[in-house]
Amino acid sequence: MENTPSGSTALALEQAHTARNYAPLPVVISQADGAWVTDTTGVRYFDCLAGYSALNFGHRHPRLVQAAVEQLSRVTLTSRAFHHDQLGAFCAELADLTGTEAVLPMNTGAEAVESALKIARKWGYEIKGVPENQATIVVADGNFHGRTTSIISFSSDKDATAGFGPYTPGFRSVPFGDTDALADAIDATTVAVLIEPIQGEAGVVIPPDGYLRAVRHLCTDRNVLFVADEIQSGLARTGRTFACDHEDVRPDLMLLGKALGGGILPVSAVVGGWDVLGVLQPGQHGSTFGGNPLGAAVGRAVIALLRDGSLQQRAQRLGEDMAGRLNQLIGHGVTAVRSRGLWAGVDIDPAVATGRQICERLMRRGVLAKETHGATIRLAPPIIAETADLTWAIEQLAAVLDERTGQ
Repeated sequence: MENTPSGSTALALEQAHTARNYAPLPVVISQADGAWVTDTTGVRYFDCLAGYSALNFGHRHPRLVQAAVEQLSRVTLTSRAFHHDQLGAFCAELADLTGTEAVLPMNTGAEAVESALKIARKWGYEIKGVPENQATIVVADGNFHGRTTSIISFSSDKDATAGFGPYTPGFRSVPFGDTDALADAIDATTVAVLIEPIQGEAGVVIPPDGYLRAVRHLCTDRNVLFVADEIQSGLARTGRTFACDHEDVRPDLMLLGKALGGGILPVSAVVGGWDVLGVLQPGQHGSTFGGNPLGAAVGRAVIALLRDGSLQQRAQRLGEDMAGRLNQLIGHGVTAVRSRGLWAGVDIDPAVATGRQICERLMRRGVLAKETHGATIRLAPPIIAETADLTWAIEQLAAVLDERTGQ
């Protein structure tokens, strides 16, 4: 491709002109295919992060690329000032996949969360009868729902919040997985409980069995909306279409993103029943790009990939193998492993290395992963990855740990 800078030039340009909101590993990717990426020097890497689950179906999945190319040749954007021929089908197909009635299409995951906060408050005032400007929403400690001002206002991550106040009021945080604390936090002003069924950024933290059912029961009993953020956990990542499916739970609002855009462009959505989403009227919420023809076409192709359940089954099968191999590393530089489907949080013994150090050494061996909260690395390879490649990647992790422990 013309005008493609070398790796060193690309890094220098980033250093000179890109705001420091990330600290990437020093690899400059120029090509990608399936579960593998290639840097500007031709070195290949196995992608064990998959764009924080945005690439569940791999890089440049042929069916998704085909849908994008076909739509690119027709129309890409109309804004919602006009109708287009992809939006209705996208919303109908997504409603069918999620077992709901209505869809609010947006772009990024954070937009979906912000939209859900607005909808929950409006529902609280108009339907539940909460006094104006008194609505509260209960969230969980350790949550990650995005980086906007309202969202960080209920984050317990100091890196995300320090220096960005004043914060948006109206939120109460309780320990994740603690049903009693959740029950105590709900009162007459509570309009919603917003949780991740599995906390991704916190290190793939899985709640106790029965927790999601308990949340559903509490919300129903107290006339409160159950809002599930499935932006990372949804769309086959955990071995089911949605993480809530592991407990046969249906939230009032489900938030989707990342993989919904197939790793091609940002597509997100709030899905639910008309009894909740029906509170929105024209002019009260919007997005220039939300529900655009290109995003809707790609989203429809993503939904089609998930219809027969084969990707969900593959994530479950590969995940069981991955978990078994990772658990063998406990006591050999790893202190704990948490996994659900093809998604794992691996706690590194702080006496051995930091998560960042392990990821840097993995990079040198051709594996890309990402640390979180210092001592944990997350593994979320594309669901289309081959078993042999996944086995090889874990072997590289074992080798890195052996180097650090001297075994």
